[in-house]
Order: sequence, then structure tokens, then C-alpha cells
Amino acid sequence: RIHLPAKAAAHESLVSRKPPSGALEGTETILIVEDQEAVRPLARRVLTKAGYTVLDAPDGEQALLVCERYAGPVHAVLTDVVLPAMSGRKLVDRLSAIRAGMKVLYMSGYTDNAIVHHGVLEPGVNFIQKPFTPKALLSKLREVLDATSSGEAES
Repeated sequence: RIHLPAKAAAHESLVSRKPPSGALEGTETILIVEDQEAVRPLARRVLTKAGYTVLDAPDGEQALLVCERYAGPVHAVLTDVVLPAMSGRKLVDRLSAIRAGMKVLYMSGYTDNAIVHHGVLEPGVNFIQKPFTPKALLSKLREVLDATSSGEAES
């Protein structure tokens, strides 16, 4: 004899194991600055599907223009560390002058240890290494957005 659970009971147990929906979603406005044409649209799609309003730019100069022209708040910038003509770090310095209080999440194909070791970023900055999964991006971004100003989230 084989005893199988009733169909309704099996369905209920599967439903109870699902993570709470919306845990990684948000309604904030995010600026993505990424020069790689394969990465920027992917990040945009992931964030848009999660409910974020997304602005994007292929480089620092375009990002500055987007921020100057956008009338609403920009809650965070997701920027590559290495960009043509202006590094992500320099971009963030310039953006801070026009968008005070904006959160920052750096991304790079280089490891965070290599970036810190070469003086590109300081230890403890918000960082995600490429390639990343959609879930990893959403999780890290949510962590950065939810961090208080006095206790910034670390990488």
C-alpha cells in the first residue's frame, strides 16, 4: 500500500513554504549608470519588474543630465565603478551636489578586495560584484535603501 497526502493538503504545504511576496520589491526611483549594453537593460528590467521607477544612462555625463532633468526624487544610484570618461566614484561625488541624500550601490566585474586594494573605493562601501543574479541585485539594493544614514550597509 502507498499512502499519499490529499491534494488540498499538499497544495497548502507548498503555499506556506513560499517566501513572503514583495520582500525585495520597492517603489523608489533608481538611476542605473552602466556602459555595458548587455548589463544596463537587464538591470533595468529586473528593477522595473520589482516595482521600481528606473532611470538609466550609459556614462557619467548622461547620468548627470538625467538627474538634472528628472523632477522627482532619485533614491539611489546603481553605478559601475569603471565608466568611460568619469569613474563611478567621481560621478557619485558630482551627483551628491545635486541629489543630497541619494543612496549608492557600486557594481563591478572586479572583486571588492581588488577595488579597495587599488584605492578605487573605500572599505565598507555598498558594493555588488558582477555578474549578479536578479535576486542578489534586488536583495542588495533593498539593503542599501533600507539602511539608515548613520549606519550605511556594508558589502
